[in-house]
Amino acid sequence: MSDLVISINHLKRHFKVYKKQPGLWGSIRSLWDRKYEVVKAVDDISFEIKQGEVVGFIGQNGAGKTTTLKVLSGLLYPNSGEVTVLGYNPWDRKATFQKQFALVMGQKNQLWWDLPPIETFLLNKAIYEIPDAQYKKTLDKLVNLLDVSDILHIQVRKLSLGQRMKCELIAALLHNPKVLFLDEPTIGLDVVMQKVLRDFIRDYNKEFGATIILTSHYMEDVKELCKRAIIIDHGHKVFDGPLQDIIDTYARNKILSVTFDKKISKVTLEKYAEVKSYQDHKATLLVPRKIATQVASSILAQLPIEDINIEEPPIEAIIREVFQSKIV
Repeated sequence: MSDLVISINHLKRHFKVYKKQPGLWGSIRSLWDRKYEVVKAVDDISFEIKQGEVVGFIGQNGAGKTTTLKVLSGLLYPNSGEVTVLGYNPWDRKATFQKQFALVMGQKNQLWWDLPPIETFLLNKAIYEIPDAQYKKTLDKLVNLLDVSDILHIQVRKLSLGQRMKCELIAALLHNPKVLFLDEPTIGLDVVMQKVLRDFIRDYNKEFGATIILTSHYMEDVKELCKRAIIIDHGHKVFDGPLQDIIDTYARNKILSVTFDKKISKVTLEKYAEVKSYQDHKATLLVPRKIATQVASSILAQLPIEDINIEEPPIEAIIREVFQSKIV
């Protein structure tokens, strides 16, 4: 049996968008002369994902990430192209397919606002026809992993954002989906809760062998969870491969953080590397990747060092470099 789970070939999804002229006259004129433009949300992208992969789906706002996930979920029809998920055509919307995937959108709620989470869980149990024994076993496991046993019977509207997001994940995973589409699952959460959800997603992938596509503006999510990244820009795929390849190609510099025993002049430091920041006994230097170790050794040998650390640049800066270069 093939381990190929998701296949997209030359997918296109365009939208016809109405453009209204400003002002009262523009509103009146639009009654008989409406102007439209075509927005190419997804424009001829292709990729494949195998069972158990966790893939980061990266792009700027409006790049086409959510549109792609909605097509994969069967919520949107493509203009052209071929798409299969678990061997199914998503927009046939067969019940056997819908019971095998879940779409979690950080900005959309499926929990009933005025009811406690457990009521939504029971509703999903009925919708997905989950046997009693499986429901109890899965619910207990998810509740334990996310540590939410004390909030199951509290109205959703009284829960914090982090608590709601945990319960959203439980509602989406009760039927043990084989494929998980996560669209900004950590949006708006504090750093502690982001880590909790990242750890949970990693554990779920390992335990159930689920195939996961993750979109996130928090690059730490992608860095921690995904070995592979697909980058799209204005509907076009511009990169598909190991995340480490992006770092190696576009992280031209490493960051050298140095603390000195005494004050060192900025002019002295500029002889070694580009000075990114400088304040009294501390400095941050940008050093070309290939000579980072050599420069660090020179500074250690020639200057009064209290502490020195070589770091990779933030993944956000690397991805920004990818988009700015346009030469992927």
